[in-house]
Amino acid sequence: MKSKYKVADVLELEQNQLFKLAPTTWHLRTLHAIRRCRTQSMGGHIDQCDCCNKLHISYNSCRNRHCPTCQGHKREEWINARENELLEVPYFHVVFTLPSEFNEYALREGKIIYGSLFKAAWQTLQQFGDNPKHLGGKMGMISILHTWGQNMSLHPHLHCIVPGGGVTKDNKWKSSRSKGKYLFNVKSMSTVFRAKYIALLRKSKLKIPQGIYDKVFSKKWVVYAKQSFFKPELACPVRKIFYRFSKVGQILGF
Repeated sequence: MKSKYKVADVLELEQNQLFKLAPTTWHLRTLHAIRRCRTQSMGGHIDQCDCCNKLHISYNSCRNRHCPTCQGHKREEWINARENELLEVPYFHVVFTLPSEFNEYALREGKIIYGSLFKAAWQTLQQFGDNPKHLGGKMGMISILHTWGQNMSLHPHLHCIVPGGGVTKDNKWKSSRSKGKYLFNVKSMSTVFRAKYIALLRKSKLKIPQGIYDKVFSKKWVVYAKQSFFKPELACPVRKIFYRFSKVGQILGF
């Protein structure tokens, strides 16, 4: 069912409070662009039908890459491109989540925090995939970053679509355990992911107190792996995952 109101309508109602909600001026400009998209304040243009000569007035788009109103076609193009890359094998939905202790740094140093998240997630999967004990093949991954949860709170996590197997050194496909019904042990992945992510942060220019490192090391980090999709052309994990979280991830995932 189509929603009666858009995000732009909410931002319009709260336009005088946006400066309090945006952590940086860049965020503030983005929120105002979404608020004004395809409204009179953006100006417009007139088109005339060649057949009936009827005039159509259209307001201009903001063209901001975070805007859900005018960037929908870009999302469709991206999803279609990923669908064409899917193999005829089972797929797993794997989620890597950061502990809340890094939220403050994510707002100020997003490039380092989120970039390290992508790298650590891939390094973790790659380490398990390369190990003959677990698989012994080169893996692949499609990943989507979401910085906010469904309750609109800051909650950085990475959704990954991972094929249930990999390519061996002799270029042959090798399925994961139980013929692709099981990927890797999530508890073991969580431990490796934590170590790799912390190692990347320590190598970066980001100055994080040792007390925070001690606190996050004492926690069990969350890595979630959902049962595989057995028919990618029907279940389409890319479309399913992307649409489920896009309202939060695209709109507020700066």
